[in-house]
Amino acid sequence: MKTLITGAALAALQLATPAAQAADAKEQFFPLLVYRTGAYSPNGTPWANGKQDYIKLINARDGGINGVKLTYEECETGYATDKGVECYERLKGKSATLFDPQATGITFALTDKVLNDKIPLITLGYGLSAAADGGVFAWNFPLMGSYWTAADILIQHLGKKEGGLDKLKGKKIALVYHDSPFGKEPIPMLDERQKMHGFELIKIPVTAPGVEQKSAWLEVRKQRPDYVLLWGWGVMNSTALKEAQATGYPREKMYGVWWAGAEPDVKDVGEGAKGYNALNLNTSGTSPKVIQDILKFVHDKGQGTGPKDEVGSVLYTRGVVIQALAVEAVRRAQERFGKGKVMTGEQVRWGLENLALDDKKLAALGLTGVIRPISTSCFDHQGSTWARIHTWDGKAWGFSSDWYQADEQIIKPMVKAAADKYAGEKKLTRRTPAECQS
Repeated sequence: MKTLITGAALAALQLATPAAQAADAKEQFFPLLVYRTGAYSPNGTPWANGKQDYIKLINARDGGINGVKLTYEECETGYATDKGVECYERLKGKSATLFDPQATGITFALTDKVLNDKIPLITLGYGLSAAADGGVFAWNFPLMGSYWTAADILIQHLGKKEGGLDKLKGKKIALVYHDSPFGKEPIPMLDERQKMHGFELIKIPVTAPGVEQKSAWLEVRKQRPDYVLLWGWGVMNSTALKEAQATGYPREKMYGVWWAGAEPDVKDVGEGAKGYNALNLNTSGTSPKVIQDILKFVHDKGQGTGPKDEVGSVLYTRGVVIQALAVEAVRRAQERFGKGKVMTGEQVRWGLENLALDDKKLAALGLTGVIRPISTSCFDHQGSTWARIHTWDGKAWGFSSDWYQADEQIIKPMVKAAADKYAGEKKLTRRTPAECQS
């Protein structure tokens, strides 16, 4: 009888264990909006793979964040705003940590929604430039730069090439841009710089996705600008480089935003893209420790999300950086709200507003040299405004400038004015310092 009771008790315990484990499971859920299909997939895929591999790294190497495992679910948007909103609505109820929309159009559509849902948006290097002002945009985080900082840095660089910003007077600068919220976002900053320095800004829109650009480059040939700024994404970038080659426009006079300067943009053009320049927010290559760890703990174990030879590429690394900052926001939040606990969206927002990644912390994350230090606050949702130029030599990207910092004397008043205008339109009240402490 004793044996039977013991056996029955053991069986009952075994039956109960999975349920008990599920009840005790600590999981931080990351919804991943992606576009692995369509015209933008060559660029969207490595970005998505980097994010997913970093989540796998944290689980495999560290056992999660202080014992909290990370989970994720991808949702395909095809870069379409309506599908992005559908993905958001479907995934937000699963205790979503934060969202990275991976598209400026989707960001615009979600900005009002996250205000009510209290879920942060990370829009690293894209989205609403005015959202750097956390006093108004309480849930948007354009970490490490916006399209205004990008445009500002490019004009700084061109001024340096000419021997001073005053030497830009009378020059022609063409903006060949994706005719969408993404492509239009830098225009206010370029207009401001145009007034300051006296160059002529020629705006040339390209209909999405950008596979047809002949009329745009005929306009470039007609106008004969001194420089062309390329604000493209996906297939638009390689198409622009091919059209520039066909019309004889020098690639060394072309400068892309940081979303127009990765391997998919130039690999099909090869030598034809030689001399082309673009901004970059991060390094590439496999030498950084974080990339070595992903190879060791994820890809060498057969758990890699995409091809191994893609690991360390420009956009893959940017995906890693985005997810690393998301993870550090959760870790920072745990320091205040409880280590080993699953953080809510509101708690993660506090973590995003209190990032303080100096050189020492970046080294601990294996990110030395990959990005510059970043420090955010309740009112500064950007945390860093630095970028470099890299140049395609026909086979590989190589940095061709030192770091530039966007001119805050120009940007801060523009950001505040745009944020105040948005607050007025939406009837929002600015956050107070006291509110930031809660």
